[in-house]
Amino acid sequence: MSRRRAWVRVPEDWAVEASDRVGPFVTREVYRLPDGTTRRWASRPHRKQRRELHRLGLWIAALFMVGAFLFALGSFPPFARNVDLRLVNITFFAVSVFFTSAGYLQFVQVLNTPDDLDAGATGRLRLWGWQPARIDWWSAGVQSVGTLLFNISTFAALSSALTVAQQNRRIWAPDLFGSIAFMIASSLAWIEVCHGWLGWRPREISWWIVALNLAGSIAFQVSAIAAFVRPATGAEASGSLADLGTFLGAVGFFVGALLLIPEMRRPGTIDTA
Repeated sequence: MSRRRAWVRVPEDWAVEASDRVGPFVTREVYRLPDGTTRRWASRPHRKQRRELHRLGLWIAALFMVGAFLFALGSFPPFARNVDLRLVNITFFAVSVFFTSAGYLQFVQVLNTPDDLDAGATGRLRLWGWQPARIDWWSAGVQSVGTLLFNISTFAALSSALTVAQQNRRIWAPDLFGSIAFMIASSLAWIEVCHGWLGWRPREISWWIVALNLAGSIAFQVSAIAAFVRPATGAEASGSLADLGTFLGAVGFFVGALLLIPEMRRPGTIDTA
């Protein structure tokens, strides 16, 4: 028999020796086994280091990297200033498609992570599920909402016949709220890895990934605020700051996505001490 500890199931005779909880979410636990040994479980490695989910993880990394590269290209001054504006906007719309695809696959990865420590994946991917007890479910879900808002924003930007009010309502507002969603998602991912609000773990690949994503989300947020179109002038509040924020955010997400590949090859999620 097994029983649920955090959102995972462990044998009945395993005792919880230590547990890390942030709000309603348990991110890590240490179990005392009947033979006196201890085993450790942590939320992110339990998901990211499952061999049966590696192919899905590679797709997530690749899609985020392509999207981030295009994001950086679209905001790179030599490209943005010397290429037709419509092509630049098409580049940003392509970014949103790649990010949405990667974000949804990340959500699918969460859904298909077994809740039993000894069980493998079922073989049939679940495409939707309700798992609000998991911090990674919220992180992936909120990020997916953010990517959809970027879809709306970048698609609206393809139109060249918008008034200032329409630009702020159809382009700037979804971009702003999408950036807020990324901030929330990245903060939840940070908490999952650090098991709290603060953490310094530079020897861990996972820490670098969530730190880079959080820094990138902050940069995107700055960019979104700076892209507000002033009604009086019809110009952005700070076009240069908007481009810089987008570029730095893209670099952060690109490197973070690249590090997803070696993260999958780290040791397993359950250790015997």
